Amino acid sequence: MIPLSILDLAPVAEGSDAGRALRNSLDLARHAERWGYRRFWLAEHHNMPGIASAATAVAIGHVAGGTRTIRVGAGGIMLPNHAPMVIAEQFGTLDALHPGRIDLGLGRAPGTDPLAMRALRRNLAGDVDAFPDDVMELLAFLAPAEPGQLLQAVPGAGANLEVWILGSSLFGAQLAAVLGLPYAFASHFAPAELDRALAVYRARFRPSPRLDRPRVMLGVNLIVADRDQEAQLYASSLHQAFLNLRRGKPGKLPPPVAGFVDRLAPEERALLDGILSCAFIGSPDTVRRGLEAFVARTGADELIATAQIHDHDARLRSFELAIKAFE
Repeated sequence: MIPLSILDLAPVAEGSDAGRALRNSLDLARHAERWGYRRFWLAEHHNMPGIASAATAVAIGHVAGGTRTIRVGAGGIMLPNHAPMVIAEQFGTLDALHPGRIDLGLGRAPGTDPLAMRALRRNLAGDVDAFPDDVMELLAFLAPAEPGQLLQAVPGAGANLEVWILGSSLFGAQLAAVLGLPYAFASHFAPAELDRALAVYRARFRPSPRLDRPRVMLGVNLIVADRDQEAQLYASSLHQAFLNLRRGKPGKLPPPVAGFVDRLAPEERALLDGILSCAFIGSPDTVRRGLEAFVARTGADELIATAQIHDHDARLRSFELAIKAFE
């Protein structure tokens, strides 16, 4: 099978807090390193009571400092929220501290609501339509400094980072292809354009100094337990969280509820079925069959898995069973 990585949202469970969530992230990363996961990414979200990784570069430093070999990065940094030079300096610093281990995934979504967008930027000048220009500016700051260059990212210039474009539509696929960068698709929550985006990226890819051929990583929800029924119970926390978000009431990650999906209205079940069409939930055998079919259909080069499970020990067990099933 292909490499498997982890996308962690540093979930804040009901009854817990952000400090515990970030300590749990480091604990998971240490286990993941030992189990053989390739990467451990954290995501930028704001004004979300159930996600503790808003200060993403700080959270990455926390995890990288507590591990030794696993690649650690952002999945991703929402670039319209930031000046490119600031990101170059932050990730240049991370690379200086943890050389050869830092990834920088870039997205153009805000990762939050309009109120928080304005609070983050002070104004809305950071337009998502400027995302390609911002990416180019950031890549320029990360390139080796030229003699006489007046403006440099220090640290940052010449940093040994893997830079990825993230997306859930054709826009990111086209940009990653034109720039010759690896592409990570958010099929774990927005799978509708998956097949079209992959076709566009592969057809239009131009080799670059960073990458000589297309490379695709796909997001999946992966919840594994010894029995199918147990995994479905754990997944009810994810189901509740998605519906709460769509209702405009994001909160901490709820505890599991037996039979939760069975009690939903048909339109809510249909919504979850659409959002979670790239979710693999069940026993190791069930998940293995699903992943094999998914990889065969998409031709993915790598998968990155997320698991919103309320109990930390159950989440550890899920990721341990997942990589064993994936071998």
